[in-house]
Amino acid sequence: MINDANKKELLQFGVGVSSRNFKKAVERNRIKRLTREACRLQKNELKDKLTAVDKGLSIFLIYTGKELPEFDLVKQKVAVALKKLIILVDEIPVADT
Repeated sequence: MINDANKKELLQFGVGVSSRNFKKAVERNRIKRLTREACRLQKNELKDKLTAVDKGLSIFLIYTGKELPEFDLVKQKVAVALKKLIILVDEIPVADT
């Protein structure tokens, strides 16, 4: 019997927004929500790569801008970051067991 509590996800995301730039929690939460949604929509290719090499990855994105972003901009920037990570995962040597 497999214990689900010990099972770890291959891909984990976290998002941080500075309270120095965004005083209102509503604004910080909106940016985090937009970023998590952009990650959720675009993570499949990276997750497939991680499954193929049997590796896990934890990602923490920090928003450093000073203005509230639109979803299209967040989605575009997250896509760039995920593509770079896919390239890095391809470069990980596969261990022979």
